[in-house]
Amino acid sequence: MTRPFSSLLRVLCLSAALSVPMVALPHGALAQSGSPFEAVLRVNDSVITRYELEQRKLFLKLLRAPGDPEAEALKGLTQDRLAMAEAKRFNLRLTPEQIAAGMEEFAGRANLTTDQFIEALAQAGVEMETFRDFASNGILWRDLVRGRFAGSFTISDAEIDRAIASGTQNTAMQLLLSEIILPVDGDPEAQQALARQLRAEISTEDGFAAAARRYSASPSAGRGGRLDWTPTSQLPPQIVELVLALGPGQVSEPVTLPNAVAVFQLRDVTEDQTAEAPEVQLEYAQFLLPNTPDVLAQAAALHARIDTCADLQAEARGLPADRLTVQTQPAAAVPGDLALLLAQLDPGEYSAALTRGGARVFLMLCSRAPVVEGGINRESIREQLTSRRLTLLAEAYLEELRSEAIISTP
Repeated sequence: MTRPFSSLLRVLCLSAALSVPMVALPHGALAQSGSPFEAVLRVNDSVITRYELEQRKLFLKLLRAPGDPEAEALKGLTQDRLAMAEAKRFNLRLTPEQIAAGMEEFAGRANLTTDQFIEALAQAGVEMETFRDFASNGILWRDLVRGRFAGSFTISDAEIDRAIASGTQNTAMQLLLSEIILPVDGDPEAQQALARQLRAEISTEDGFAAAARRYSASPSAGRGGRLDWTPTSQLPPQIVELVLALGPGQVSEPVTLPNAVAVFQLRDVTEDQTAEAPEVQLEYAQFLLPNTPDVLAQAAALHARIDTCADLQAEARGLPADRLTVQTQPAAAVPGDLALLLAQLDPGEYSAALTRGGARVFLMLCSRAPVVEGGINRESIREQLTSRRLTLLAEAYLEELRSEAIISTP
């Protein structure tokens, strides 16, 4: 095996870098005979040919992209048609230089030049035009989404604060799965077809267990494919993403693995109680109020006047220095009575449950953040939130285009 082809096969799921959410299509089993250039799907006034479908399937297989290659190929090609039509409506075109840069960027993720990447694809029967169209249509869709939505929203400092705070929560999960592992020696098409058939036919845990005992090559086959509780951190991300979209008892789409095709049944989900939570740092303020009969009303009025802990500095102006203290400490070092109350607060919220030395403590949580070596890069978090917002808007945009399109099989 030549070096470029080996490098290509080591890159898993590169297509995620340029892809966006796919649409569900009404497709059944496609006939395997006929001209390579016959239409297999019509999208408005455009058609997808069998040749394009087979090329895209082969390309996705080489990338080890998750899911059923035929279904994902049809989805991707349909999105391409929708994107091209929308780009034409806005008179948006890519220059040859933009296309070349996109191909170079994609190939670079496999540590290959564009020519080496094309050579590796050619060894497996994938034409250069298939790669070019895949890369250029991904860029075209990305530019469409950014052009339409990039200036339509801003990420506020409060959103960044919430994102930082949410990063301190222990969100690790465990999954209770069953598996069917179908070994592949060469072309995985036959096992993909079997996996699709099993997914369509299985509707119960007993049915999945029977199929696992009959077909699965995994050591779990004797247990009906049943696995023990498994932390999500121990599973490949593409499998976690796939099964978390399922309800209990549902079976996943086929997943292409090295030398195998797999389907999974989700039996249950729970939080991972054994996972170690990240170290957390708290910033909090204590503002002492006279403990009068109406002190709780005063505390509520104070909170209505301020938005952040910094606003308390104005409230404390002219008062003795000990009336307001602001501290930053690891959560483990915060005194127990304060820690219990702070654990129940979000940044900007307060509690007036404590008294101290005849005064009522207006306790406000300023921030809660994971302890990160080198500090927290707020601009990096802003970029991540912007990307996430654009992804959600792209999903809605694509759904709008799909709902307005006429998509049919010949």
